Amino acid sequence: MRAFLALIAAAWLLFPAGSSAGPSAAAGHRLETVHLPGAAFGGLGRDGDALLVTDLASGRLLRRNAEGGFVAFGPVFPHGLDVIGDPTGPYRVLRHRDGFLVAQGWTPVNSSEGSLDHSLVFLDSAGKTRVISNEFWNPFDLVAAESGFYVVDAARNSVDHVGFDSAKREVVTFRRLAQRANTMQSLSPTEFRAGGEYEVDAVPTGIALRDGRLYVALFGGFPFMPGAGRVVSLPRSGGSPELRIEADGLNAPVAIAFDGAGGMLVLEHGSYDQKEGFQQGSGRLLMLDRKTGERSAVIEGLTRPVSMLIWDEGEIVISDLSGNLHFLHRE
Repeated sequence: MRAFLALIAAAWLLFPAGSSAGPSAAAGHRLETVHLPGAAFGGLGRDGDALLVTDLASGRLLRRNAEGGFVAFGPVFPHGLDVIGDPTGPYRVLRHRDGFLVAQGWTPVNSSEGSLDHSLVFLDSAGKTRVISNEFWNPFDLVAAESGFYVVDAARNSVDHVGFDSAKREVVTFRRLAQRANTMQSLSPTEFRAGGEYEVDAVPTGIALRDGRLYVALFGGFPFMPGAGRVVSLPRSGGSPELRIEADGLNAPVAIAFDGAGGMLVLEHGSYDQKEGFQQGSGRLLMLDRKTGERSAVIEGLTRPVSMLIWDEGEIVISDLSGNLHFLHRE
């Protein structure tokens, strides 16, 4: 453990974004990348002047201070690989009252189910954990509200509300997404006939709360077709609302945020190749104008980004599964 903490404290590197192999930012922005070898960064949160980040590779919560050093805190959460070979563990973290809330993913393969798996967990200031609810399959993201928390369950294709008293109610369950027949035939003309229809799980991922509505990114299930993802919104009261499509034609959207002017930022995980998986450099951060429908790329060339956090009006932080934190600065 001591050696690990020493690594966390010392082994981060700072790279400018202009390198040929890295991501690039739109005009008027500057991008810097901090890399922690061996890490697989997940969720981002804020704790005063410190940045909170989850590391799926170690199952730890990390705090990055203003000087740039990383310190691990709390227990080692269950971590490993899921059924498709991606890391699972503490997906998200946010500061809450005198402690932290953690969305802990489903049980890793080749592991026995533990008490913290597929749970919403509270970590107090003394480092003790309390399971608020474990009635999830794969809680991927959450947002705080006055009455509790809205939690995305990516495996159940649902959004649930969990009250401060741990009472849980379903807000919405997303129906499967129909794919265009010609798109599926281009994937496999022998398996998907022309004129046929194919559906995939919605796979909700990122969530945001704005003006009384919940905004949810629908990643789109396997085979992760180009343009199959979308962002939808619904009243936070839930029930049986008519979903409103805010953006479609997206490549595996994984996170949503709003800037101070109300602009919607959407983080695309990237495009998928049936042989090689998610393609290197295919992830993007998009700015969407909800009035005109116009969209523009703020960052291009990201590889498997996971989460984003608007730090202030001039800075955005993005995490990825390769142990990178990308800091976007407005010039």
